[in-house]
Amino acid sequence: MSTLEIRDLHVSVDADGQPRQILRGVDVTVRSGETHAVMGPNGSGKSTLAYSIAGHPKYTVESGSITLDGVDVLQMSVDERARAGLFLAMQYPVEIPGVSVSNFLRTAATAVRGEAPKLRTWVKEVRESMDALAMDSSFAERNVNEGFSGGEKKRHEILQMELLKPQMALLDEIDSGLDVDALRYVADGVNRLKQEGNTGFLLITHYTRILRYVRPDFVHVFVDGRIAASGGPELADELEAAGYEKYQTAGAGA
Repeated sequence: MSTLEIRDLHVSVDADGQPRQILRGVDVTVRSGETHAVMGPNGSGKSTLAYSIAGHPKYTVESGSITLDGVDVLQMSVDERARAGLFLAMQYPVEIPGVSVSNFLRTAATAVRGEAPKLRTWVKEVRESMDALAMDSSFAERNVNEGFSGGEKKRHEILQMELLKPQMALLDEIDSGLDVDALRYVADGVNRLKQEGNTGFLLITHYTRILRYVRPDFVHVFVDGRIAASGGPELADELEAAGYEKYQTAGAGA
C-alpha cells in the first residue's frame, strides 16, 4: 500500500519573465486503491497539480510538500519519480519519431522494474493488454504516437499504465477528444488496474462523462488554484447538474 501526500502546495509558472502563482495551497492525500477525481473550470489549476507532481520543469514549487510513502518527491528528478512509481498520462501525448512503441514500452518497463522483462512473457503481456484496449497489434511497430488519432494516443497512455503498474497514476483529462467506444476502452483499462488494489488514481477531468465508467471515491472541486470543496461521488452529480458557478462565486467573495 502506498500514500501520496500533498500539503499546502504553492506552485507558479513563468509568465513573460515573471512568476504567476497557479496553485495556492493544495492539500490532497491519495492512497492505493483510491480514485480521486479533480474537477473544475478551465484555468483552475487541475493540470498544474498533475504536472507539478510529475516534475515538469515549467512549474516551480514555491512552498509546500509532496511525499510518496514519506519520501520527498520534490527532491527527485523526473525519471526518479517515474521509477518510484509515479505515472502521468498526458492530455496531449507527444510524438517520438524513430522510437517504436514496442521498444518504448520495454525500455520503460526495464527502468521501472529494474531489469528487462523476459521477452517471451513480455510479448504475451503486451499483446493481452493491447487486445483488451482494442489496439491492433501493428501499433507496436509504429513510432510512438506518430500519426495516431487522439483516441489511439489515449489508449496508448493507458497501455503504458497497465504494463508499468504504477503506485500512483495521474490521469490528465484522458477523456478529452474520445468517442463513446474509445472512452469505454480507456475507462475499462483504468478499472482493471484499480481492481488490483495497488494503485491510487488522481483523475483530472472537466466533465462527469468518464465518471460514469470510472466511479471515484472522492471528488475535489478546484477553483482559482485551491480546493473549494471535497466530497464523494454525489459531488460530481451535483456539478453535472449545477456547474461550478456556486464555487466560483464563493471563491470570488472570499
